[in-house]
Amino acid sequence: MIRRPAPVTAYQNQEFMSAPEARPLRILSEYIEPQTRLDQLKVNSTVLFLGSARIDPKKKRSPMRRYYEEAEELAFLLARWAIPLRPMGKNFVICTGAGPGVMEAANRGAARAGGKTIGMNISLPHEQKPNPYVSPDLAFVFHYFFMRKFYLVSRAKAVIAFPGGFGTLDEFFETMTLIQTGKIDSEDIVVLLYGEDYWRNVLNFDAMVKARTIAPEDLKFFKFMSDPGKAFAYLKRRLTLMCGEDGGWNHNRFR
Repeated sequence: MIRRPAPVTAYQNQEFMSAPEARPLRILSEYIEPQTRLDQLKVNSTVLFLGSARIDPKKKRSPMRRYYEEAEELAFLLARWAIPLRPMGKNFVICTGAGPGVMEAANRGAARAGGKTIGMNISLPHEQKPNPYVSPDLAFVFHYFFMRKFYLVSRAKAVIAFPGGFGTLDEFFETMTLIQTGKIDSEDIVVLLYGEDYWRNVLNFDAMVKARTIAPEDLKFFKFMSDPGKAFAYLKRRLTLMCGEDGGWNHNRFR
């Protein structure tokens, strides 16, 4: 008698699941699994830190090193304040893209405060591991950039963009577009550009207003900050007014 391998179910067929025809299933799994895990761990809301992966805290003479230290301090202050806001779940949990640089600094600051900290990694051709300060049960890895972007912003009550490059600009402007087009209510999220000197040198918003490619009122969607203490005081005030002292809110906010 010829022995044949036992047939497998479709979802156990790795060749099929990796094929182009199964792309909708892979996309759906990247939508459902993170949502399920975040709900199970009662993560109601997040504070998203954006910024360069290339800022190295070991380069003590680099003028950019201060942003690592200030991102860590701001994340520490936010996490320490948010930890007691737990009767209805975890609120304002520090979230990053899980990489090094500013992302590592933010996860590190939250971990130093004793808080859970989220890392949303992306699979790339070269190996990329989450930084060591991401909480293991809140470490995610995405194949699709658009699903990662969705989850970076979907539960964020604040987005803080530290100095960064293409990735930081991409995520900042996508957030601005969602607010400008009304997909996210501008009253439902706080956006900071941290490091005013850097951002004003890199981005000329006044020129965009002058050219009428954006409206003057669009500049009200974000605020410049350059000091971790002042940024924390501003965020604490805005987030408390926005969500109440318990931080409770409905995270299914996209229209």
